[in-house]
Amino acid sequence: MAGMTALPLQQLIASLDTACLPRILQVCSGVYFQGSIYEISGSEVCFSTGDLIKVIGFELQSVCCEDISNNEKFELPINHTGLFKVIPEEMPYSTVEEMVSLRPVDLESCLPFTFTCRSKLTFDNFTVGPGKILTVLSIVRHEGEEAKLRCHVQGQQEASAEVCIPLSSQGEFRECESEECFTLREIMSSLCLRSRRFHFMNTAKSDCPLVLTPIYQVHAIMNMRKNVLQFPSSLEVDVVDVTDGCQDVHFVTPLSLTEVISQPDESFPSVMEILEGPEACSLFKSSWLTELKCKNQLIFHKKGTSAMILLSSLKSRKVQQYFLVSQQYGGRFRRRPREFNSVYELYVASTQAKVLRVSVTKNCEEVEEEGLPALSVGEQLEVVRCERMELPCEGNTGQKQSVEALLCQRLQDPDDGEDDDEEDVQQDDEREEIFLPLYMQGHFVEVLTDNKKYKLRDLGKEFSLPLDVKVVSRDTGLETDPLVGFACLRIEGAMLEPTIQASFTHRPAHCFEIPARWISMSVSFTKDPLPWPSDQPPECRTERVTEVTDTFLYEFHKQENSDAAPPPRPPKRNLSSSKSCKKTSKKSSKSKHRQDKSVPTKELADLTLNSKRRPPAPPPPAFLDEEPPPVVPRKHSDHERPTAMALPNTYVKMQKPKTDESETDVAADVDSDHDYETVDDALVTMMKAAQENVMFY
Repeated sequence: MAGMTALPLQQLIASLDTACLPRILQVCSGVYFQGSIYEISGSEVCFSTGDLIKVIGFELQSVCCEDISNNEKFELPINHTGLFKVIPEEMPYSTVEEMVSLRPVDLESCLPFTFTCRSKLTFDNFTVGPGKILTVLSIVRHEGEEAKLRCHVQGQQEASAEVCIPLSSQGEFRECESEECFTLREIMSSLCLRSRRFHFMNTAKSDCPLVLTPIYQVHAIMNMRKNVLQFPSSLEVDVVDVTDGCQDVHFVTPLSLTEVISQPDESFPSVMEILEGPEACSLFKSSWLTELKCKNQLIFHKKGTSAMILLSSLKSRKVQQYFLVSQQYGGRFRRRPREFNSVYELYVASTQAKVLRVSVTKNCEEVEEEGLPALSVGEQLEVVRCERMELPCEGNTGQKQSVEALLCQRLQDPDDGEDDDEEDVQQDDEREEIFLPLYMQGHFVEVLTDNKKYKLRDLGKEFSLPLDVKVVSRDTGLETDPLVGFACLRIEGAMLEPTIQASFTHRPAHCFEIPARWISMSVSFTKDPLPWPSDQPPECRTERVTEVTDTFLYEFHKQENSDAAPPPRPPKRNLSSSKSCKKTSKKSSKSKHRQDKSVPTKELADLTLNSKRRPPAPPPPAFLDEEPPPVVPRKHSDHERPTAMALPNTYVKMQKPKTDESETDVAADVDSDHDYETVDDALVTMMKAAQENVMFY
């Protein structure tokens, strides 16, 4: 380090240009330890005298402001919105050219600016008195002539004139304070502005002269450490630039997987050392993931782009699994019918298929005011197109509402066709069309007639995703095929991923693909030889199925469907109109029911299943004995045993009701063999009808 000038780290970093990186610096004074700041981010910085630091990058982080009147220092973020003014230099300039050359920014980009001269100036029979303020308007250049400043001068009695001052003019020139303001980012981007003093614009500290110094976040590597260091340039250490004399010093260069992808193809295959393994909470569940630990070695065979498919198992399983499968997978698949839980899912699937037929798997009741039709289990529907339909009830504005609905054709069940052939043909021509609002909930299953076996790459070409499939023949190239045994797998999506074909040194032929975009780890190239003869590379066998977590599926859908529209919501209805619709529908249904069953409304209301009330028993005759009739016990077979004893069906003693003289008592039939009362024929008819009605429900 003899003959080299040591500079504070802050000053040297500020003088560097990103185009000249990397630069090797050597610590030449003291030991610096910064702990409390970097313990938060998980790293520590400790520099000792003689340490070599290879600066590979830096970025502006903040600005240190020093008040030179009281040596007070404070930091401001680089995006600070305040403005600053340049403080004129106190030292005068001896020539105009010197004053112009030391301007903080380019002369032509900051015009006009003003200056004064303490001495008298004379140009072409024109004299400028001392102390006059000159405003520079432009710079005049003519070929073969000296450049001049075209200036405006204010004379007496508001008289003004223009004068051209040569750059070689001598005198005592001082610049005046400019009205131009700068932001912190503009100041830090100019080397000339950094060397000037500033003061705040329109603040309480506008009189404080400030010196602004940039603070960078430095990215560097050291020859004794294998990870990238990040530290501020404000560390109080002195360093010296030794780049030219340390070209033979080997620094371990940490690389992320995305940086490895950018390496030339000639760099592979190569033995790599893991400097920093992936995070514990990873997106993958593969067996090779547990071996990606710090200081372990890998073989990177090649890099490339792989087409992959994301599969998921059924939600009905106890543990739902997800797999990332290469399109080179050798197994065969057969399509499985998809299940849909809403009409909107039907609509999305219909936009991706030419013909979509589904079967209803759950009954749906008709709701007339919401436009929901009745659906029965087993009915088959064929999706036609999406249209708009009008609801029968009015909305809040008092007008008919129209909503988006799926127009479907209700297909005839072939098992129900018992008519002649001519009638069947006529029914096929007159298929019933129904509208299913997109917000309608339902349960449907796809109707498939395809029994063909497909390769994974062919499924993506012929059908739209998502798609339900089942593995019918395993991939013989895999030791164990994890996709076999699932009753149904859903293809969630396809992707093109930059991957690295890798293997471990103790199993060089057993390869796997690392998706560089989804795994965060740090590696470095080593000079270790490959574990095979140079002319006999192994026959690599690559794993084609990688299990992933549900977090991976979530992140994938978040990227793919970031602009997807949500399902539609049911329209807002006018409550009064909807109630009137319900009342009219109830009245019409009651009138129809009255015509069919011929039962009075009051008696029918007493026999509903919800109330479960029986008609009241007729009053007992007046001459009935107080003793109840004997109860005959119920007979049971030998193999039956009663589980509970029923209470005896006895009459309850009731007081004789007081009747008016106009009422006539019921006369007892002495010749009758029983003591029961006589029931009117009209009441018998009513009770029979009520029983039939109960049986009907």
